[in-house]
Amino acid sequence: MKTQAQVLEAFGRPLRMQSFDLPPPGEGEVLVRVTHAGVCGSDLHMASGEDPRTPLPIVLGHEGVGEVAAVGGEKRSLDGRPLEAGQPVLWNRGVVCGRCFFCTRGEAHLCPERFVYGIHRGVDVPPHVNGCYSRHLLLDARTDIRIIDDVPAAHRKTLVTASCSGATAAHAFDHFEPEAGEAVVVQGAGPLGCFLGAFARRCGADPIVFISRSEGRLETARDFGATHTLSIKHTDADERRAFIRDLTAGRGADAVYEAVGQAAVVREGLGLVRQGGRYVSAGFGQPGGSMAWDPFADLVRPDLKVVGVWVSHTRHMERAVDLMKRNLDAFAGMITHTLPLAEANAAHALMRRGEAMKVALDPQA
Repeated sequence: MKTQAQVLEAFGRPLRMQSFDLPPPGEGEVLVRVTHAGVCGSDLHMASGEDPRTPLPIVLGHEGVGEVAAVGGEKRSLDGRPLEAGQPVLWNRGVVCGRCFFCTRGEAHLCPERFVYGIHRGVDVPPHVNGCYSRHLLLDARTDIRIIDDVPAAHRKTLVTASCSGATAAHAFDHFEPEAGEAVVVQGAGPLGCFLGAFARRCGADPIVFISRSEGRLETARDFGATHTLSIKHTDADERRAFIRDLTAGRGADAVYEAVGQAAVVREGLGLVRQGGRYVSAGFGQPGGSMAWDPFADLVRPDLKVVGVWVSHTRHMERAVDLMKRNLDAFAGMITHTLPLAEANAAHALMRRGEAMKVALDPQA
């Protein structure tokens, strides 16, 4: 069958719509009709050439929801149901081998054979359309697929963030989950930061302080648990540190979650944590610079627990969906714009200008 997809042919150049022939699904493969694709900040970094993983040319898009169009042989969903044409589905963005050292010890996100739709495979790799900026996507037989008929049809688009920012945030809480009444700081108020705030609120954290450059996003963060907000435009690092110390009887936050992906943000964040507290860096999808630090003064003497969070896997996506189902209206607010697939370049421009928090592309429009 024929389909169409937006292709990144060169870094820094506009995407271009192209036609492709897709083969019928092989055993265990699932052909999906993409109903919505999320435009992630990582897509912008890839389009600019900032992510060293990016092959060219490539169909971008690792966030997607859709409907089953055809199934090769038998394939079952995460809850054990046979997949059939017409079912609404969400799939894990990452595909792993299931056999290696990491897969067999519950760390599948570190699988050396892991690939992600819209990130690792260019159009030279069959079936050539390997990302969600497309009208159809042929899912590898190893893909974990969730039927989402338990979510109202009007909110299925909302779930495009579940397998990326939602799942990454859930992974962060695998490492450190605040207790009720603990003070949390979230650096960054984009989709990842909002998920982190929502998970912190679910744990009973209080206060929850968001720091961001975007005042509009800080307002949105109040729907995801923010009890206090700090604008980078109107405060400097010393003022933000003093505010958080004053709020916590001089100690600092029990946990700080980073959701920006810049070394300077980490440098500041380490100074916002109390002695014995936790610092969780989840915002780096690509290199974000380097920083100077003193292991004695920054890590050992304050007895900090510092952890990096790399991507996610299926259980994290499931946890994100469960969180979203508790407040679908709020999570729907993350998607500030919906555009046809043909306007993918306009979607990128909206996000680069900071005018959109999340754009969903509609390949069927």
